[in-house]
Amino acid sequence: MISGFSPLMGLSGRWRDMAHIWSAAFLFLTFIIRETLPQRIIGGQEVVPYSIKYQASLQQDRNHYCGGILIHPQWVLSAAHCWRPSNIIQVVLSEHNLAVEDGFEQVFNVSKIIVNPAFNSKTYSSDIMMIKLSRPAMLNAYVQPASLPDSDTSPLDSRTTCTVSGWGVTRIYTFYLSPVLRAVDVDFIYNCNVYLASRVNEFMMCAGSRFGGKDSCQGDSGGPLVCNGNLEGIVSWGIGCANPYYPGVYTRVRSFGKWINTVINADSQA
Repeated sequence: MISGFSPLMGLSGRWRDMAHIWSAAFLFLTFIIRETLPQRIIGGQEVVPYSIKYQASLQQDRNHYCGGILIHPQWVLSAAHCWRPSNIIQVVLSEHNLAVEDGFEQVFNVSKIIVNPAFNSKTYSSDIMMIKLSRPAMLNAYVQPASLPDSDTSPLDSRTTCTVSGWGVTRIYTFYLSPVLRAVDVDFIYNCNVYLASRVNEFMMCAGSRFGGKDSCQGDSGGPLVCNGNLEGIVSWGIGCANPYYPGVYTRVRSFGKWINTVINADSQA
């Protein structure tokens, strides 16, 4: 995300590649790109290993830098601000502990990356990209694609609880990722504009806690926000992490269903 003006969860906010560690007071006043600094799941806990079957880790030189979501045997969604050249990254499925190779991991090179053409790197509008794996994933007890909402899926309401997961940093203002996959339950926040005004548009959604303490953060960018069993959001940006009245901002997956299907179908016919 980018923090400060964080498209959630890069490294310090949610975009963190080269950001510095700022004081708490400064974070309240400044937008920090979260892809730049590693971020974490705040207020959550370690998940049962391999229980989030669609979770992906985007890695460069075998180091995690962003999350992703398997949506098809050969396609992964992530945040556009997590883009790197396809020849220098790998996607890892069935990952739990980043420091341990237990034999369940599926490691893939990337054959192509398609960033949504409407992505705005300044506002993080349309912060979504699709990654084609070099070969189809082996679907099994540990690896399964996420379910996407469609036109028949009921809209979310203010009572909806969602779950966000990732390997973001374990302490605010540090660069150390969580070695294990963590998750936290957050509330879908319907009236997001009350907190973030015009910074949020129809391609975004918010989730968190009005009183702070639960959020995605640096290192979690590109990861999944799942509500009622469907992938509803992609970790994008936020103002700091887990601050009261500043919910995390996610790419609204429902806004891109047609584009996602078009990309997959066009590629299969190529």
